[in-house]
Amino acid sequence: MRDLEIRDDRAAGRLEALSGGEVVGRVEYFVLDSPERALVPVHTIVEPAHEGQGIAGALARDLYGIAAREHSAVAPLCPYVAKWAERHSDEAPPVGQTLLAAAKDWLAEHPGRF
Repeated sequence: MRDLEIRDDRAAGRLEALSGGEVVGRVEYFVLDSPERALVPVHTIVEPAHEGQGIAGALARDLYGIAAREHSAVAPLCPYVAKWAERHSDEAPPVGQTLLAAAKDWLAEHPGRF
């Protein structure tokens, strides 16, 4: 994997991976405040020319790192992030079903967001 810069564009709800100034991947997410604060990844996208270089994993790892620094949970609705979390349980604390249900409800209430 080339040198990556990971940038959190919180206002846009995107965690972006940049290589040479070009966005090569991103995690689209939102912040949930109740029943507890959580980052909720919905989609992970890597540009086709950059697939297979560990970019999605780097984004998932960084998302969990941000959450830990902010004392927030991660409620992964994105299938990739959920699978990554299963494989990296030492870096990705499990989340309860109540929080996942709240995240799904928020997403259903905001259908145009993603």
